[in-house]
Amino acid sequence: MGRLTRTRPVVKVRVGDDPRVVRRSDTLAVEEPLEVRLDGSAFLVTMRTPGDDIDLVHGLLHGEGVITTASDVVLARYCAGTDADGLQTYNVLDVSLVPGAAPTGPLRQVLVNSACGLCGSTSIDQVVTARRHPTTFREPLPVERVLAAPELLREQQRAFDKTGGLHAAGLIDADGELVCVREDVGRHNALDKVIGWALREGRLPLVGCTLVVSSRASYELTQKAVLAGAELLVAVSAPTSLAVELADEAGLTLVAFVRGETMNVYAHPERLDLAAVGSVPVG
Repeated sequence: MGRLTRTRPVVKVRVGDDPRVVRRSDTLAVEEPLEVRLDGSAFLVTMRTPGDDIDLVHGLLHGEGVITTASDVVLARYCAGTDADGLQTYNVLDVSLVPGAAPTGPLRQVLVNSACGLCGSTSIDQVVTARRHPTTFREPLPVERVLAAPELLREQQRAFDKTGGLHAAGLIDADGELVCVREDVGRHNALDKVIGWALREGRLPLVGCTLVVSSRASYELTQKAVLAGAELLVAVSAPTSLAVELADEAGLTLVAFVRGETMNVYAHPERLDLAAVGSVPVG
């Protein structure tokens, strides 16, 4: 089930030497609320693009520290709910947890915008301490593999091709294979879907793996990468200062502005084979 796009009428206006007004249909990215319940009690509501909701919820709960393995979830099922046409909305998901997996404090009841992340930790020290997966080094990663990551992701952005309005996240394994791609109107949701998929597939921690995102590298995205045990986060746009600080403290290689033949390495460049490129002048 995946209601990724919706067609709506639009009036296209053009001015200048060839002015015109054209009525036509346009394809839009769908954004709908998803209410997440834990054992029947309200936990949160997040705006997302429908589809891969089970992966999304696993990723969200992992990032919030509610679960650590897929076995912490006994059952995840949609609750009854219909729209004006009597069709199932698939917008309420109830998650049953094993005893002891539920949060110790009161359940948060919050509305999460699709453009914002969930940050359960309030400081970099807390996130670094919470990282349960030590990073490991095999051999330096070829720079060409990093530069190719956004293009590999872009080739799989099917819904973006239709709408131009969806973010994407992807997981590249230690052998350089793009093994999972997820799209969503929210960049954090897209990454949660990928991490949730990896959790359910028994792939966490993401030792030797690369996470690539079609957006900037925010603190929240970097936090999710750290908690998932990834060793490299690749972003096509800019990082934030807090994201760089977190990556540096947590041992995550953070590369941003990856475009064509250029990229900026903001944290832990030693994981990359920069010697094959040439000397690095100081200044």
